[in-house]
Amino acid sequence: MKVAVTIAGEKAKDSAFVVWRGFEQSIKKASEYGYDGVELALKSVEDIDRAQLRSWLSKYNMEVSCITTGQVFADLGLYFTHPDPEMRKKTIEVFKGLIDVAGEFGGLINAGRTRGFVGPGQTKEEAENLFVDTMQILCDEAEKKQVQVLIEPVNRYEINFVNSLDEGAVVLEKVERSNCGLHADVFHMNLEDDKIGGSLIRNAKWVKYVHLADSNRYAPGLGHIDFDEVFDALKQNRYDGWVSVEILPGDDPDWMARKAIDFLKPKVMNYR
Repeated sequence: MKVAVTIAGEKAKDSAFVVWRGFEQSIKKASEYGYDGVELALKSVEDIDRAQLRSWLSKYNMEVSCITTGQVFADLGLYFTHPDPEMRKKTIEVFKGLIDVAGEFGGLINAGRTRGFVGPGQTKEEAENLFVDTMQILCDEAEKKQVQVLIEPVNRYEINFVNSLDEGAVVLEKVERSNCGLHADVFHMNLEDDKIGGSLIRNAKWVKYVHLADSNRYAPGLGHIDFDEVFDALKQNRYDGWVSVEILPGDDPDWMARKAIDFLKPKVMNYR
């Protein structure tokens, strides 16, 4: 198990839900604080210079854990269940570019709210069919790059489609692709899943990536989520992937990032 922290480019808008901004300085800090890697929040391939990224990762002995795509939804208004075929086509093109980046760095790409929602005048079945069709296209493209496409269940207060791991597993069964999976986020699970540990165990075959934040969305250890339960479930699953700190940065992002890794380090060492 390795631990990452979320970062974005210096010019990223507030919609980039990350701890730090500015790629090189964030990679440097993450390395100094004891993280193993960084999760890159991108909205297009133009956001990052890949040659520079390779140089920074090498310089600071770091890895990319995953490419995340929240800005594709929040800034560009693109998502899998869009009723307009042209907008879905744009979504697919943007994602294909980011899949190419993931093929070089990390091998994972997520779709949080970008997976879409049940829109006005749309039935859940219609939205689900559009989601499945889009996922199949993207998974087929991703397979060529040896990339896995992950959906992140998000709580009902933020979106109305795929809120829990159980719901995610149901729709992924319909995608029928071996390179799709679930991106579990314990903050959202605390609101939506019956038991965080039980849900992780029940959906073990799908869980390929994990976001860690406490109940208040600050660093693990600052709220009431039982992280022993989380790590015990992952250990029972023999999970060997990434856990990533996706938290509110608060008034002092450096303090928050350090608080997170200091809390997680003993648990990860015990896990290993």
